Amino acid sequence: MGKIEQGILGGFSGKVGNVVGGNWKGIDYMRIKPANVANPQTPDQVDQRTKFVKVLNFLQPMTDFLRVGYKNYAIKMTQFNSAMSYNLKNAVTGTYPDFKVSYPDSLVSRGNLKGADSATVTNAAGSTVQFTWPDNSGIGNAKATDKSLLLIYNEAKKQAVYTIEGPVRSVGSGAVTIPDAFAGDTVQAFIGFISEDGKDVANSFFAGNLDIVIS
Repeated sequence: MGKIEQGILGGFSGKVGNVVGGNWKGIDYMRIKPANVANPQTPDQVDQRTKFVKVLNFLQPMTDFLRVGYKNYAIKMTQFNSAMSYNLKNAVTGTYPDFKVSYPDSLVSRGNLKGADSATVTNAAGSTVQFTWPDNSGIGNAKATDKSLLLIYNEAKKQAVYTIEGPVRSVGSGAVTIPDAFAGDTVQAFIGFISEDGKDVANSFFAGNLDIVIS
């Protein structure tokens, strides 16, 4: 049985289904233990394991991005586990066995910096995706010098491409280079911001789906 030390979003020790929690050098971690088919699983355990795998498949390709996007929420846990906790609670829809990640409800970056009010994505020249957003500098704590965090996720390929050093907020646009192998796939696009000094991060904004065309 797993023991929760700090509430539902805190670390836990022990085992829930085949999800194992523990602590290493003061950092909480979670991992999947291979299922033992000889041991029956309760419906709740099966549900939770299926949700866990869905979110894991979504977030694993963007691990380095999450180290920046969740840097302010890595309190006695890794940035990745913080992202897992948030998205498991807020971004999974459907019923077993058809759970899905709800991309508009998911966050790939999280924080108190003012985020994008809106954004669009389009195919651009060559193997690039172009992001466009309104400059909302001066609204709340948004500054013109905040750097954009741009991410493209390909569910079919289970791959993500991104930049954590994108153009500043006031520029209003930026591009991400994608593999030619993405041609014909539908991708998901997210934009966030990080302050110039790297201390503050914004909640990501889901910019929508895009069918990739390589020109």
